[in-house]
Amino acid sequence: MAGTEVKRQQSGVDSIALLKKAYKLMKTAERMARLYDEQREVCARYVHSTSRGHEAIQLAAGLQLKDYDYASLYYRDESVLLGLGMQPYELMLQLMAKADDPFTGGRSYYGHPALRRKGFPVIPHQSSATGMQAIPATGMAHGISYLESAGLLQGDKRPVVLCSLGDGSVTEGEVAEAFQMAALKSLPVFYLVQDNDWGISATGSEMRTMNAFEYAAGFKGLHRMQVDGSDFIASYKAVESAISYVRRKRAPVLLHATCPLLGHHTSGVRKEWYRGDDLAEHAKRDSLPLLEKQLLKLGVSKRELKAISGEAEKIVLSDYEKAASAADADPLDFDSHEFAPAPITEESGERSPAKAQKVIMVDAALHAVDEILKHEPTAVFYGQDVGGRLGGVFREAATLAQKYGDDRVFNTPIQEAYIIGSTAGMSAVGVKPIVEIQFADYIWPGLNQLVEELSKSCYLSKGKFPIQALIRVPVGAYGGGGPYHSGSIESTLLTIRGIKVVYPSNAADMKGLMKAAFYDPNPVVMLEHKGLYWSKLPGTADAKTTEPGADYRLPLGKADVVLHADEEKRKASQTALIITYGMGVYWAREAAFAFPGQVEIVDLRTLNPIDWDLIAGRVKQHNRVMVLSEEPVLNSFAESLAGRISQKCFTSLDAPVSVVGSANLPAVPLNRALEKMMLPDAAKVVAELDKLLKW
Repeated sequence: MAGTEVKRQQSGVDSIALLKKAYKLMKTAERMARLYDEQREVCARYVHSTSRGHEAIQLAAGLQLKDYDYASLYYRDESVLLGLGMQPYELMLQLMAKADDPFTGGRSYYGHPALRRKGFPVIPHQSSATGMQAIPATGMAHGISYLESAGLLQGDKRPVVLCSLGDGSVTEGEVAEAFQMAALKSLPVFYLVQDNDWGISATGSEMRTMNAFEYAAGFKGLHRMQVDGSDFIASYKAVESAISYVRRKRAPVLLHATCPLLGHHTSGVRKEWYRGDDLAEHAKRDSLPLLEKQLLKLGVSKRELKAISGEAEKIVLSDYEKAASAADADPLDFDSHEFAPAPITEESGERSPAKAQKVIMVDAALHAVDEILKHEPTAVFYGQDVGGRLGGVFREAATLAQKYGDDRVFNTPIQEAYIIGSTAGMSAVGVKPIVEIQFADYIWPGLNQLVEELSKSCYLSKGKFPIQALIRVPVGAYGGGGPYHSGSIESTLLTIRGIKVVYPSNAADMKGLMKAAFYDPNPVVMLEHKGLYWSKLPGTADAKTTEPGADYRLPLGKADVVLHADEEKRKASQTALIITYGMGVYWAREAAFAFPGQVEIVDLRTLNPIDWDLIAGRVKQHNRVMVLSEEPVLNSFAESLAGRISQKCFTSLDAPVSVVGSANLPAVPLNRALEKMMLPDAAKVVAELDKLLKW
């Protein structure tokens, strides 16, 4: 019904009702902005932005989304939220970081929604980083497209994803990745670009050579539209047309809406500091006077408009008083929801079935993914070169595309940010992604999404939007791989809270951890050492194991003692403990032959969460400890773990904790002799063990 109201504006009573509703909401947003300035002592305690000047285009969008749609909004979109039916009181609870803030419980800024509520579109959490929402939003559309192709969406509803962007953010490279995939895969996403010609203090002419409408012409298959975003009637028609296009054609649309900026950039960067005469020019395009004129022309009296304005003011002032007196966020709840609870907490299934064959690590991973895809219809697998033509550069996806089709196992462009960031959107719509970054050295473009979107979502949404994502990353050096195919990255990843990091060292662990990682509702990065994939390197034969059954699950956060020291030598204080993971397990095993019965080896298997109880218990048994890693030692995870052991287990130590790793260099050199000099090996471990055992 709402879609035809504006078209009948000359004669339809319903159209008058719609315009009056829009006017009331517009007045509400305007009064909220003024109130926040009037009450700066309270409202400016936390930085916020308002929608002042953008109300018309935002309300046009908010009033037309359905409860089965999805939205990815940006921090100026309060009028979209009002259009959807959120109350000023609810928004003010977030403004003041109150306990009952419906989005984040006081954990994130004003205008950062995270909403799962009956009767409303789903709005996943997103960060403040401009343009970042384009990839998760496109991932939502990508997930919807898959569910539709697989017949997994019930009923005849055809969801649309609204992605709201500021024009300045369209200069971000990640927005280009999103547009590329939306056009390439024909995804049901509606990019609403609000252009007020400002990016904080920089003007459009300083930031770009073209606006978003002109820029989008380069993405074949992305339908483009333009509208005056200060005119509610024109905006409503344009949004109606855009949403209809996406619903019918299941293809992307970009609507470029020009708007005035009538408020501050934020409460902390105020308009009067730098705007000057520009403010008067923007005020001429205020959507409120324009809508008032349109309503008067349609026969609505000035008295009625004044009454509507009064109603809006009354609601805003009343809601402010309620919000100001509401309870603050509970300080004792500050650390809840770092992770969603993991369903797999105990080892289960058959690790070594009686008639099973031995399998190399790369095949254990392949079989695990195959079994997941077979039993989980919402699972998909994508990344660079994993599709049917090659099946992965390590053959880790061989035959999967042929078995499950190109909608489930597919190549992406060279877009690490999209590969990682799209998992947030996939997860929000109920798709369970497994993705691959081809080499660890190329993960860095994707770290923006991993840090800003994936890692923070569960915590900042108070558990409403954990992101289920399994991210596979081949790592490690061997055989002259060179500086861009040999990197170890665990220390960088482990500084990111809110993600889990897994590092198997053998085929059985690989399969069991991969299953647990897939079913974990949180982002899990699985680091897979390329030198262990095929057990071809000397000393790595034990990486090939009996293949566990399809039901095998190995919980994250459980380390394993892979070599026990002789008990008598332990009692005589003649032993040392090596704590390691990945290739380090095999350097440690080989080195242990030089000290029969004197070495115990712990394979961490999971670096976060880490099995601290097992570590502390074994340190107390042996009193001498080495932490062994492939990474350069300086400022590494290994050095951090050694420091923690020194602090927490100081009274149990008979010697300083030894740390062995690579030389502190920026890259692994190509020449094999140079590579050997840089990396740890069994001989280097032997030399350090000899020193440690003599303490």
